[in-house]
Amino acid sequence: MSMDPVAVTIFVVLFAFVTALGFGAARWRRGDLNQLSEWGLGGRRFGTVVTWFLLGGDLYTAYTFVAVPALMFGAGAMGFFAVPYTILVYPLLFAVFPRLWSVARAKGYVTSADFVRGRFGSGSLALAIAVTGIVATMPYIALQLVGMEVVIAGLGIPMSIAVPGLGHIPDAPLLIAFVVLAAYTYTSGLRAPAMIAVVKDALLYITVLAAVIVIPAELGGYGKIFASIDAKSLLLGAGSKNNLGPQSAYATLALGSTLALFLYPHAVTGLLSASSRHAVRRNAVILPAYSFALGLIALLGFMAVAAGVKQMPQYAQGFASFGNNFAVPALFLRMFPSWFVGLAFAAIAIGALVPAAIMSIACANLFTRNIYKEYIDPGCGAARECEVAKIVSLVVKLGALFFIIALPMQYAIQLQLLGGIWIIQTLPAVLLGLYTRRLHPTALLIGWAAGIGTGTWMAAQSAFKTSTYALHILGVTVPCYAALSSLMLNIVVSAVLSLLFNALASTPCADATLAEDYV
Repeated sequence: MSMDPVAVTIFVVLFAFVTALGFGAARWRRGDLNQLSEWGLGGRRFGTVVTWFLLGGDLYTAYTFVAVPALMFGAGAMGFFAVPYTILVYPLLFAVFPRLWSVARAKGYVTSADFVRGRFGSGSLALAIAVTGIVATMPYIALQLVGMEVVIAGLGIPMSIAVPGLGHIPDAPLLIAFVVLAAYTYTSGLRAPAMIAVVKDALLYITVLAAVIVIPAELGGYGKIFASIDAKSLLLGAGSKNNLGPQSAYATLALGSTLALFLYPHAVTGLLSASSRHAVRRNAVILPAYSFALGLIALLGFMAVAAGVKQMPQYAQGFASFGNNFAVPALFLRMFPSWFVGLAFAAIAIGALVPAAIMSIACANLFTRNIYKEYIDPGCGAARECEVAKIVSLVVKLGALFFIIALPMQYAIQLQLLGGIWIIQTLPAVLLGLYTRRLHPTALLIGWAAGIGTGTWMAAQSAFKTSTYALHILGVTVPCYAALSSLMLNIVVSAVLSLLFNALASTPCADATLAEDYV
């Protein structure tokens, strides 16, 4: 695939601009970046607007921009489940998560595992929450690189670069991008992705609005686009008396994803950086604007079918490595001039940098607070704590690069599938813990283990090719998202064993929080 100099020039200029912003962010809303709350949470001073951009950049990633339309392109209507779940999640955000913000602010908590440690007085349970968050997030960071790799391939930039004395360096553009990312994340902390998110979202909305206006006009309108799609791809398909079919899978995917989204460490980090619980609630009201954009983005998959991108030579060259993930880049290459391709591809690439930065910071916060300080160096001071977090953020990025460079891409995708199944198992301790202290920490730990084990086993039954597992209930087959069904087991085990352990306990476990901390 030949390199387009115009598109590459615009791409590089925009990338250089956000790099400068990333380094300059250290001087934005100045604070002591040797304090973890300043480096890892932006000093908890981001207002409604900045939080909106930060959470939007955090949750709507480059992989989302590429993968959701790719799923529509390859699987049809099932790929649309991402839209209803991002609508359902915001009432949950409005009702529940201001309580987490309040107690975290009152007690100085930086992570959800901090809250669990204080609420239930159990280091083991907090460790389980921290490890789950880190392991579930690592492949998520890696998959941001997939979005970046796709657009680099679309631009025709060679992935292997010859360096005198060193020979050919594989994945060199990716390495350069993430060295830059690591540098400004290290120096600026959460302020860097918060500032860059503003540029990313502006580019994203320009790209999406242009795409949903120009492409249908070129293809003869939305009527012709939908007419070009196989009828079976437009509908989920009906179930039967003995099998609820794809509609059950769709509904449980949406519900399970809703419950899991704001349990991810990067989502918690974005929330806890807000300046007030009112900023969190306001964002629950205005963040659905991104869901509207996501619905339009999903339709790009159908537009790619109508545009016949599979017949493009660029698609044939990209298909071997990226499969359906190359559908959107191929569509833009076919429908837009070079200068706009450069802008759109920059939006996707920057959309990888923002969440990757926040995710690495979130993992660093978890490791430092809930593993290093708890078990390795309990007496470490604030400056040492922050220094360790900065170093760990670099290690996390290296780990993500390992997923992409050293392992076949499907391993990262399979691990991300498991990520959703794993992270949802923290719900009883985190979300239910916000409302009740009656759950026993040992019971929660056993329930967590039962959910992790069962959910992983369900995914393994399909060789990690799908996240749904068919349950057989009273003679009826119920295809269900493995995260949701394993969570139900987790909750039942936690509730039943809590009754037993609480009855046997002579004294209740310590709770470091007070009722007034939650309001």
